[in-house]
Amino acid sequence: MKIHQRFNRQILPFVSLITVLIVVFIWSLNTGKMSVSPFDLLAVFTGQGTPQQNLIVFDFRMPKIVLSVFVGSGMGIAGCIMQSLLKNDMASPGTLGISSGSGLFMILFLFTGLMRDTPAMLPIVAFVGGVVAAGLIFLLASKRKQELSPTRLILTGVALGTGYDAVTLFLSLRMDTQQHEFVQRWLAGSLWGADWLHLSILIPVVLFLAGGVYFHAPKLNIIHLGNETALGLGVPLKLAFIGFSLAAILLSSASVAIGGNFFFVGMISPHIAKKLVGVDPKRSLPASALVGSIMILLADTLIRSSALDVTIPAGLLITIVSTPYFIYLMAKSR
Repeated sequence: MKIHQRFNRQILPFVSLITVLIVVFIWSLNTGKMSVSPFDLLAVFTGQGTPQQNLIVFDFRMPKIVLSVFVGSGMGIAGCIMQSLLKNDMASPGTLGISSGSGLFMILFLFTGLMRDTPAMLPIVAFVGGVVAAGLIFLLASKRKQELSPTRLILTGVALGTGYDAVTLFLSLRMDTQQHEFVQRWLAGSLWGADWLHLSILIPVVLFLAGGVYFHAPKLNIIHLGNETALGLGVPLKLAFIGFSLAAILLSSASVAIGGNFFFVGMISPHIAKKLVGVDPKRSLPASALVGSIMILLADTLIRSSALDVTIPAGLLITIVSTPYFIYLMAKSR
């Protein structure tokens, strides 16, 4: 492959995505009720900003921006793993019901009143909910002496996810007004954990798991080629499947617990990433993380920069824009 062809196929998409992310990042820092110009931002980052500018940037805007980036990365990588494992573009933490299971356990945690005192338990509680949901889905979708069908798995996940959401709604109706409003905003995809305490929990989880999955990406690529090929090349299929599945569940659970329910980001960002860089996980995993980050950060910034109500959840805007794309994927999968 010639150098310029290699640049266009393998490097240019990443340069473009990183450039877009940086531009949206700076735009988001500069967007809000209080104006902070690029020169003011430069002064803040060089230690020359006023106390008010430092407060706006470091305490109000930066946490939400960082949260958008890591939630988008977590959901994008989790979706990319699931689509590679199941060889289906519709597979994601949302369509498989894993996000709903994590959310249900998180709401139960909130219902007990423990969340305020022990926020560090959130990813663990959400992970347990995700594992329980995934285990139940795999159990119900499996048939003896038959290979696991991705379509049956997804349909089972959609059905159970709807049930989890119904239970979540039922519990929220029994909460006080403040808790009920929180649950409704979480379901719509609101970036609620925008403070450095919650970020100190989410960031290490996403970085550690993303690094581990990327290190083992060649195995994921072989599995994507087919089970027989993977076994023929000596890949321990069951062990690898369980390991990648747990990583995807924990990534999506941590993102859902701290960031909110972003159903479409986990499904659509890997699909867009594969269109840009191909299906090799060595490239599609980081590209999915970048696309997911851009989607959430751009949606949140658009809401803050427009005449819309700034309390509208970013996930709601993403859902409205992504629905036609979801219908396209459903039609394509028939």
